[in-house]
Amino acid sequence: MTENVDFNARIIAEFRAHHGQVGGNFAGAPLLLLHTVGARSGAARINPMMYLADEGRYLVFASKAGADRHPDWYHNLLAHPDVRIEVGDDTLAVRAVELHGAERDTHFAEQARRYPGFAGYQRRTERIIPVVALVPTERTSS
Repeated sequence: MTENVDFNARIIAEFRAHHGQVGGNFAGAPLLLLHTVGARSGAARINPMMYLADEGRYLVFASKAGADRHPDWYHNLLAHPDVRIEVGDDTLAVRAVELHGAERDTHFAEQARRYPGFAGYQRRTERIIPVVALVPTERTSS
C-alpha cells in the first residue's frame, strides 16, 4: 500500500508542477486528479488517472489494472458522487454518473482502441470494468 501511495504522491506532484503533464508510463496521456471522500473512512483521497474526453465530460475507467475488485475510488464515487477533479491547471466540481449498457461498451471500446492496455485489463478479470462520467457542475478555480 505504501508503494502505491508514494507512486501516487509523485504523480500528483509532477502533475501540479507541470500543468497536468507527467512523464513515465503516463507521458502524453490525458490525466486528471480525482478528489474523492472515502466511502467508509470519510477521509479525503486523491487519485491520478487517465480519462477520455467526451463532449464536456471526463470519462474514467475503474480498471484497477484488471484486478478482480473495483478500485477504492470507484466505491468512494458511488457513496459520494459530488467531487472535484483537477485537469491541467483547472479545478472543476463534477458529479459522477456511471455509464451502462451500450453507452458504457462504446466508450470502453474507444479507450481500449486508444490505449490497448485497457483491453488487457478487461481480459484479466471477469468483472465488467465500470465507466464513470464526471460531469462538470462548476469551475472552482483556474
